[in-house]
Amino acid sequence: MMKHIFKEGSDLSNPTLLLLHGTGGTEEDLLPLVDHIDPEVNVLSVRGNVEENGMPRFFRRLAEGVFDEEDLIFRTKELYEFLDEAAKDYGFDRDNIIAVGYSNGANIAGSLMFHYQDALKAASLHHPMVPRRGIELPDLTGKNVFIAAGTNDPICPAQESEDLKELFDGAGANVQLHWENQGHQLNLGEVKAAADWYKSL
Repeated sequence: MMKHIFKEGSDLSNPTLLLLHGTGGTEEDLLPLVDHIDPEVNVLSVRGNVEENGMPRFFRRLAEGVFDEEDLIFRTKELYEFLDEAAKDYGFDRDNIIAVGYSNGANIAGSLMFHYQDALKAASLHHPMVPRRGIELPDLTGKNVFIAAGTNDPICPAQESEDLKELFDGAGANVQLHWENQGHQLNLGEVKAAADWYKSL
């Protein structure tokens, strides 16, 4: 089981927002975003099961920007199976999960879509990188992806965002890439843009 918070929305049949924090964050971090996006939704906010120097993460890395691919695959499967369990335990619709991930959390959300066709209905990825290269993605036709990127992001170069969009496009997903003249931090402009994207789903 993964450490998490579940908050039931106004109706269990509403979408469930899966909140996935960045490195060093917790399951509390992204809760304030829910009011911007949709106060009626169910919320499942999860803490990563890996620690790096005492900081929670969703998977290990070998260096800045270099993922431990074996651990990424293992942790992606762990999160996928946790979503199955949580849907049964709490009674929300497993097919109506929309991920909102920041940084490391965005990477694991992207990885869910790269590995499992039915993992997520949609994903709002804030400052993500390409989770894995050189693999065939599942058919993501009809899936919606929002990517928020910073033009001056020192951790996630602009090319990463472009590459990720291209890979999702190639798998049939509908992708919106949103740029802010910012670095790696999560800012209000991109949160508002993500909320507009969500409302258009």
